[in-house]
Amino acid sequence: MVGVWLEYLVLEGRRGYPQLNWNTYMLLQSLYRYVRLIVNCISHWTFKPIPLPEEPTVTSKDVTIIIPTIDGEGIDFQQTLRTCLNTDPHEIILVTIDANLKRLTDVANSISSTRIRVFSVTHANKRRQMCRALPEVITKITLFADDDVIWPPKILGWILAAFEKPDIGGVGTCQRLRRAERPNIWGFLGALYLERRNFEISATTHIDGGISCLSGRTVAYRTHILQDPEFTYGFTHEYWLGKYQLNTDDDNFITRWMVSHGWKTYVQYCREAELQTTLEDNPKFLKQCLRWSRSNWRSNLTSMLRERHIWSQNLLVANLDWGDRQQPWCAYALYLATISPPAIIGDGLLVFLLCQTTQSWDARSRQYALVALLLWMFISKFVKLLGHFIRYPEDVVLLPISILFGYFHGFVKVYAFLSLNVTAWGSREGADMDDEYRMIRLVEYEK
Repeated sequence: MVGVWLEYLVLEGRRGYPQLNWNTYMLLQSLYRYVRLIVNCISHWTFKPIPLPEEPTVTSKDVTIIIPTIDGEGIDFQQTLRTCLNTDPHEIILVTIDANLKRLTDVANSISSTRIRVFSVTHANKRRQMCRALPEVITKITLFADDDVIWPPKILGWILAAFEKPDIGGVGTCQRLRRAERPNIWGFLGALYLERRNFEISATTHIDGGISCLSGRTVAYRTHILQDPEFTYGFTHEYWLGKYQLNTDDDNFITRWMVSHGWKTYVQYCREAELQTTLEDNPKFLKQCLRWSRSNWRSNLTSMLRERHIWSQNLLVANLDWGDRQQPWCAYALYLATISPPAIIGDGLLVFLLCQTTQSWDARSRQYALVALLLWMFISKFVKLLGHFIRYPEDVVLLPISILFGYFHGFVKVYAFLSLNVTAWGSREGADMDDEYRMIRLVEYEK
């Protein structure tokens, strides 16, 4: 928010209106952009997961795994089922569409005819697929997983360790991209996306327990929360702007539900809870980025402006009746970042402010100041990704591509904001085949 006002003030300052000087502008913009980074670095590097209990009260037999899928075939999918079964859950429930029911049943029976059940719905709709399975769950914990994840053998124990705390309702995981034999640029950008996300959510979880979205790639919840009829109705009848029915954003909705109903969330950031997943390794990755950006806009705006449970009570708006505020740091570090100007504008503004601030300096000093600022900007774009480059030092040569893509992503973010009415998946085969059914306007649905 400070960044948005700064751009306005700078424009007005050129007309002579504001009384603040350039030094003040520079200080405010720097604080807004980099205090968050410094604090998050400290929090991320000092994060410790909730340890395994000596005598757990929740075990793997208290877990039912639900996997919504469309195709439900292939070596990768079978590997997902096998790694999930290796953690010894009570059972796995697969939910597909009617057209693929027989094929998926055959795949499930070939792996385990007793521990995997298969159901279907008429239309491809992830939220309704999830809700089709929920009434079948009889265990304490329900775990949702994507059909392309690979689990480490001890992941379930570490997820369940967090549920030993009775006030925790949802638990997320650490995620890495499955490294291809011949990784390309798209795979590199996808790996950095997950690396950056791990950095941010571990930091905010450590500080105030906040997170904007518990990723549905692998996430666990207390079953009784999800089996509440009020939740089921809200989950399957969410509309954007009262007009556009949402099929995507399922994990955003559940995360907001946890916050609004007084449940805490947690992310087990550790190697034992680190799953592997896949992302598009071709230009379709841009469509994934666009979908993620739209989801962030819709969900974060809902959290900030409509539900408003995330705000701290010591803010200026605390006198308003906005309910309980639970995540002050997360609100600043994650939610407000959504409405911050794109990086290319923010960086350009900092360079502009530096030039204005140092007008009275000699040429050499101004040059040193500019070099120092550019070096700091470079470090700030590198530090979040340090974990990836430690694991794959050969990728360091691709760092300039990451920086350029970061600037390009600003345009993706703007376009996403201008097309929030689009709720299509965009990158997944068959996921949007039922758009005419799924994207009904509310008035037509009522008719």
